Amino acid sequence: MEHYRIVNPATGETEREYPTATDAELREALEAADTAQREWAARPPEERAAVLHRVADLYEERKDQLAAIITREMGKPVRQGLGEIDIAVSIYRYYADHGEEFLKEEELDVASGGRAVIRKEAVGTLLGIMPWNFPYYQVARFAAPNLMLGNAILLKHAPQCPESALEMERIFQDAGLPKGAYVNIFATNEQIEDVIADDRVQGVSLTGSERAGAAVAEIAGRNLKKVVLELGGSDPYLILGVSDMSRVVKNTLQGRMLNAGQACNASKRIIALDEHYDDFAEQYTEAIRRIVPGDPTDPGTFMGPLSSEKAVQTLDEQVQDAVSKGATVLAGGRRMDRPGAWYEPTVLAGITPDMRAYQEELFGPVALLFKVGSEDEAVEFANNSPYGLSASVQTDDDEQAERVAQRLATGMVFLGGPAGTAAELPFGGVKRSGFGRELGRFGMEEFANHKLVRITR
Repeated sequence: MEHYRIVNPATGETEREYPTATDAELREALEAADTAQREWAARPPEERAAVLHRVADLYEERKDQLAAIITREMGKPVRQGLGEIDIAVSIYRYYADHGEEFLKEEELDVASGGRAVIRKEAVGTLLGIMPWNFPYYQVARFAAPNLMLGNAILLKHAPQCPESALEMERIFQDAGLPKGAYVNIFATNEQIEDVIADDRVQGVSLTGSERAGAAVAEIAGRNLKKVVLELGGSDPYLILGVSDMSRVVKNTLQGRMLNAGQACNASKRIIALDEHYDDFAEQYTEAIRRIVPGDPTDPGTFMGPLSSEKAVQTLDEQVQDAVSKGATVLAGGRRMDRPGAWYEPTVLAGITPDMRAYQEELFGPVALLFKVGSEDEAVEFANNSPYGLSASVQTDDDEQAERVAQRLATGMVFLGGPAGTAAELPFGGVKRSGFGRELGRFGMEEFANHKLVRITR
């Protein structure tokens, strides 16, 4: 059973608990969403856009309060929480500004004469299952395009993010969304199986672990429901050509340690050519040692605690497994001796295939360093992963950058810097990192009915 509660990871103290939804409450939520969706989809696109603009306004007005909530819930430093809200605001405004354009009819070239158009219409009510690491951003990239399209949303957030989940629901209500068009549900995993099976639910979007994605996809497939999955990653950062090592170190540090390393598209495997490895390893390790995890409510803090005690235990088990099998600890390597979910920023080298860290995702502030002898070896090593979310390439040779980008088996490639996100850029991966895309124009394509209208007269 899921337990919706706030356990402050900075202290380990339980601050508040929330009741799980009853079966009757879930039935009411499904009925309300089904009714509201028809009303919402019938509104002109410009009215839906106006509501999304108001949602963005309310996020901005309540910014400090919203950032403080996720600092308590999952330990995000307040400065990074404010930055996350800025991204969420940009997403709501993006779809409010561009949604009407994305919804325009597409005229088809009909060889047999007459006319044919494709109309993008809502499919109905959708279920979103969202994670704790970016509580507002993850919801925004699912909810914004689908609300603009005219779909309704049932949202199951992570059990450790109940307060932010309720605040988001309140924002949608205050912005003028019809009651029921966005409903927060504190459901258990068992109840979610019934929600997916309900005929009124037309699709599911999940961002989370590989295990959760496989379970949801199996249930959805059995019930013939479309799924979008954004799962884990073990993203490589390839260092192939360097004229400014300090810049490379800064990029890789940000790419790995932001949000205490708890990001699916963080640069988890840093792969450097022989001629750059020693210099990079020395400078990078020194930079990591200078990071001092601290009070996440302090605006000057870069790294706070991990999200939970369970997160620390899992990460430490992976690190100690690697160390016991011969990995070299260049920095950190232990949980911190203080109450709460704290872990030292860590750098490991000498990772071998018999270690869990070689194939598993490490969701925390642990960087893995690898040395390779050539571009070909770097690409082969980068692709030797069950995941395929994103990759970064650092080289001063533009032709090499383009060549390597083409060869990487990932959904996204970033040249000259770490992986990032923006409202207009499609986000998603391949292999066990999931399927489907969010954000950009593609964010309104996944759960749209591309209705053909053929005119023969």
